[in-house]
Amino acid sequence: MLDDTVDVVEGPEEESRELAIPTTLHGERLDRALAILLPEFSRSFSQQLLSEGCVSSLLPESHEVHKASARVRMGERYRVTLRPTPQSQAFKPEAMDLDVVYQDEDLRVLHKPAGLVVHPAPGNWSGTLLNGLLALDPQAVMLPRAGIVHRLDKDTSGLMVVARTRRCMDALVAMIGAREVHREYLAIAYRTWNGAKRREVEAAVGRDPRNRLRMAVVDLHRQSGKEAHTTLDCLDTQDESCLVQCTLHSGRTHQIRVHMAHIGHPLLGDSLYAGPMGLGINRQALHAFRLSFSHPITAQPLVFESPLPTDMVSVLAAMGLKRPA
Repeated sequence: MLDDTVDVVEGPEEESRELAIPTTLHGERLDRALAILLPEFSRSFSQQLLSEGCVSSLLPESHEVHKASARVRMGERYRVTLRPTPQSQAFKPEAMDLDVVYQDEDLRVLHKPAGLVVHPAPGNWSGTLLNGLLALDPQAVMLPRAGIVHRLDKDTSGLMVVARTRRCMDALVAMIGAREVHREYLAIAYRTWNGAKRREVEAAVGRDPRNRLRMAVVDLHRQSGKEAHTTLDCLDTQDESCLVQCTLHSGRTHQIRVHMAHIGHPLLGDSLYAGPMGLGINRQALHAFRLSFSHPITAQPLVFESPLPTDMVSVLAAMGLKRPA
């Protein structure tokens, strides 16, 4: 967290924070600057604070500020009043049994079970991985998002890397942006695999205009979205299903689920992209089984693998697919 952010807790009913605009945010929109200086909250929440009169400029004299698009200047100071809401109470430690597979002074690698939400959001303001990380390591409160640098969907299981220091977090974010953190998944999908065993899917992903809960492959000439690339390798196939290894080259929301549905192989159990199903699994059959990268501080090569969870092993057996070695 930035050194010039000062927290002052005034009582159980509200919290007041005094924020100073650092050099790096000079010229930014006020709502974006607030979101960066209050990393546990979203930009939309910053806009809500402004609209409710919860933000005051302190120089040259205190006065409320409401305009989200106002440009901030280095050295300006603001007071933000946070009243108890589900979102403002979300950044709290909650003890939970996290499966840590590796840790050192800079980072942790852990296995996230299916059903665990990574970050607080509407409908899941507590009981998230972020809350568990804050309980596991109190120093995580000094990091944006408690050190979380990438996410898995709630019902996707598998490996994640989490930073423990700001230096490591900044390096990991840069490495992910440069495609230097390699993430591989195993997916069980509908239908017999046809064609080449390897397929490269390069198709932009954006919000589905017909269903705001879904993402979709989009035409960037007509819709907003981001380029996305997934390598798909069929490991085994039977009459009704196939086992596919998926390698991400970008990290878009629901990317594997969208690309697999786009080529006619929606994931088993994926009610959002394939409709309701009853095949002994109550979530999308997707598992982040391998994570590899060079340690951002020591440059040591790190490779981690996580075996398939029991629900996916049972589905493989039921569908007559070979379990990966």
